[in-house]
Amino acid sequence: MHETPLHFKTITEISEEIASKQLSPVDVTSAMLERIEELDGRLKSYATVIAEQAMAAAQEAEREINTGTYRGPLHGIPIAVKDLCFTKGVRTMGAAKVLEDHVPEFDSTVITKLKAAGSILLGKLNLTEGAMGGYNPEFDIPKNPWNPNRWTGSSSSGSGVATAAGLCIGSLGSDTGGSIRFPSAACGVVGIKPTWGRVSRYGVLALAESMDHVGPMTRSVADAAIMLEVIAGADPNDPTSLPDPVPNMLEGIGRDLQGIRVGFDEHYATNDIDTELAGAVRAGVGILADQGAEIIEVQLPDVDEYVSAWPTLCSAGAVAAHAATYPSQRDAYGPWFRGWLDMGARVTGADYARADNLRAACTGHLRRVFEGIDVLVCPSMSAPPHIVTPELLYGPKEDRPTKFQRFTVPFDYNGAPTLSVPCGMNSEGLPLSIQFVGKHLTEPLLCQVGHAYESATPWHNLHPDV
Repeated sequence: MHETPLHFKTITEISEEIASKQLSPVDVTSAMLERIEELDGRLKSYATVIAEQAMAAAQEAEREINTGTYRGPLHGIPIAVKDLCFTKGVRTMGAAKVLEDHVPEFDSTVITKLKAAGSILLGKLNLTEGAMGGYNPEFDIPKNPWNPNRWTGSSSSGSGVATAAGLCIGSLGSDTGGSIRFPSAACGVVGIKPTWGRVSRYGVLALAESMDHVGPMTRSVADAAIMLEVIAGADPNDPTSLPDPVPNMLEGIGRDLQGIRVGFDEHYATNDIDTELAGAVRAGVGILADQGAEIIEVQLPDVDEYVSAWPTLCSAGAVAAHAATYPSQRDAYGPWFRGWLDMGARVTGADYARADNLRAACTGHLRRVFEGIDVLVCPSMSAPPHIVTPELLYGPKEDRPTKFQRFTVPFDYNGAPTLSVPCGMNSEGLPLSIQFVGKHLTEPLLCQVGHAYESATPWHNLHPDV
């Protein structure tokens, strides 16, 4: 077998070599920066590369490790974060022209934790404007490394592209309506949307705070577990962060699935869904059964009715999040996000109340579905990445069919944790993705299930030829 190139190795693999001093954090970081220099002019995943700071941090990591101080599996690992996360002294723009000169004076909690773990920050990753559906024409659009004419998954697109193309070893994304899961699926990587509140949002630019989640995007389930364990935990600066202790996210890695009840609603998971994707998810259910899981038929409600409330909730939340610059600097926003904010500004209190009632009803239905199961399995999105056009990317804003967010929004509504894992390639050579959904605070169980699935399949070992 061919040796995996350094840039496509996992956190787990590289950390073992760094800990044993077979590999130098300086060499790894230098190699990643050279690859970014070589390829990102075409892939456009980075908004800002901080090469000098990254090399200084790598040198410090190497000094610490050589003198016997090893902080854990992220020590010396080059990572990158979505450009929503405040980074002291580094522009944090949220892909919004109105924030082009925004340089925070402090680090977000997730950056503080990643630095404390010894990771090396390579830079900040591109995204859609305001973390919604379209890009500001003034900013770069990341290109899907599998096919540059295909969708990169919207908001956390830079995170998906950089992770898939080997321009970082792991990354952070955020998810309000699907933006960890969509780019993970579109780019063929692993993504965890944690339980809402499991990860602090302090110092992270908001889209709609009651649904915003921050989580890792990586090339293996174990890597995602490692990153999540580092960034999770209570934070006095974020009163919505959960006080529950952070468990060992790797505690179930390597176990079989005996005794785990996996729910599957074939109608929900396959009706009006891309045929090849539906087949891959069905096959995935069979693989879970082979690993010892008990497959239980469940029945979800028609969630599309409830998903239809999401634009009201999210657009109104975005108006609140952008109060400092909208409507006072309305014309500085790009057509897509400007239209989104305009829509949110028209939402009345009664509109919001009706939408919130639908959210609550959806959450109640899901609570009943999970009474007899541990994990729900379904696709991460309804189709492989679609063809993109300038109109689709820049706006004006277009309405999407509710099935587009059928597998994402319900779990932003209720804040349940999800894990997206590659589950195949379609006939056009595009990645497919399966999603595992758990009860609140069951991320270690999701990682156990995802790792068991991953270990029985080859898809996580495939990388785009860039």
